[in-house]
Amino acid sequence: MSNIILLNKTKGIRLGEVDFANSFMSRFLGLMFRNDLERGLILKLPSSRSRRGSAIHMFFMKFPLDIIFADEAKIIVDMVSIGPWKTYTPKAAAKYVIEMEKGTINTFNLQIGDELDFTQDCV
Repeated sequence: MSNIILLNKTKGIRLGEVDFANSFMSRFLGLMFRNDLERGLILKLPSSRSRRGSAIHMFFMKFPLDIIFADEAKIIVDMVSIGPWKTYTPKAAAKYVIEMEKGTINTFNLQIGDELDFTQDCV
C-alpha cells in the first residue's frame, strides 16, 4: 500500500490522505481489524467488475465508514455511510472503492458525478 492524496477535482477540494490497495491481500484485508482510521483506503478492483462484483462488507470492522464508489474514469457512481457488520451493493459497477471516515460525504458535499483524482503512479 502507498500513501496518496485524494482530491475532488470537480469541486477543487482535498478530501484527505489515503492508502492504495491494489493487491489481492491488501484489498482482502482492507481496514478490517483496525481500531481506528489513520487515513482512508482506495481499493482498486480487478478489471471490469459488475455491480455485484463491486459490493462491500463491513465484517470485522470496529467503526462506521463512508464508502465512495468510482468508475474507471474516477467519477463517483454511488456512495453510502455504513456501519460494522453490514453489506452494500452499489447502484453501478465501480473500479475504485474508497473507504473514508464517516462524515466525509456530508462534510465535503460529495455528489454522484463528481470527478476524483489521486496520484497516477499508484494506479
